[in-house]
Amino acid sequence: MTEQTTLFNSNYKSLDEIRLRKAQLRTDLTKDSNKIAGLWNELMHKPKDKNTPTQRFSGVISTGAGVLDGLILGWKLYRKFGGKQPAGVLNKKFSLFKKKK
Repeated sequence: MTEQTTLFNSNYKSLDEIRLRKAQLRTDLTKDSNKIAGLWNELMHKPKDKNTPTQRFSGVISTGAGVLDGLILGWKLYRKFGGKQPAGVLNKKFSLFKKKK
């Protein structure tokens, strides 16, 4: 993640050198942890939309039109394949798509 000055020699000559190395590693770990947490939040949490009222209204209208279109399609398919045929006085006499006997 970050550039680290890694010392591979474990020949420390005093407790102060060990404490200094421990403090250095702890700060490096803290920096890396903060960077990972920031990247995780950026990846997993969607930023809040800052849409204008016009964009929100347009989105609502678009969604509503899609729902209405789906309902109309469903109604047409229901009437064509499974619904009851309209039974009226005019439909008995003047049917364009009625099967001939």
